[in-house]
Amino acid sequence: MMQYEWILFDADETLFHFDAYEGLRRMFASFNVDFSPDDFTHYQSINKPLWVLYQDGKITARELQETRFNGWAKTLSVSAQQLNDAFLQSMADICKLLPGAQDLLDALQGKVKLGIITNGFTALQTIRLERTGLINRFDLLVISEEVGVAKPDSAIFEHAFERMQHPEKHRILMVGDNPHSDILGGINAGIHTCWYNAINAEKPRDITPHTEVSSLQALQAWLLPA
Repeated sequence: MMQYEWILFDADETLFHFDAYEGLRRMFASFNVDFSPDDFTHYQSINKPLWVLYQDGKITARELQETRFNGWAKTLSVSAQQLNDAFLQSMADICKLLPGAQDLLDALQGKVKLGIITNGFTALQTIRLERTGLINRFDLLVISEEVGVAKPDSAIFEHAFERMQHPEKHRILMVGDNPHSDILGGINAGIHTCWYNAINAEKPRDITPHTEVSSLQALQAWLLPA
């Protein structure tokens, strides 16, 4: 018997590959801009702190999306929203599943209820699920932009639990690559957690997942031992 009734996944870099540089490079090419690695480094110096503010509930999803492109918007004489929309479309165009994701979801089908809790944005998450043929694989899709609160805030998990009709928490597993938003968020919400640590990052001292795997194949073997 499966230990869990529900398995909740993060999306970016847990199920889907997220190559932000390639997405930006393609997007800016449509504006006749040769987007360089140095440009990407500068972009990330703005983008990453905004994500921290967003996850801490200090800015909204729209403020994040527009602020990160304000400089380029002025340079190109277009709106920041236009650039953000083009970026999300570019990311949708290059979307692909991580190695082992399809096999894992196939193996879990019918054995456990599946959900996604993501801090990503609706425009990207929905189209990726459609293009990868996974739109009907999940019993639950919770997107922070729609809920108005992001992981690791327990409120987004409580929103999910309500939609899941409040299963026993020890029968819920959260799987994600981000120890702060996914793992700490899951721990604070009282559920089991699995850190998908594909890059062999050092574990934060104050965050202890219930288990850790380095690949989705290893996760499948742990969940469904032969």
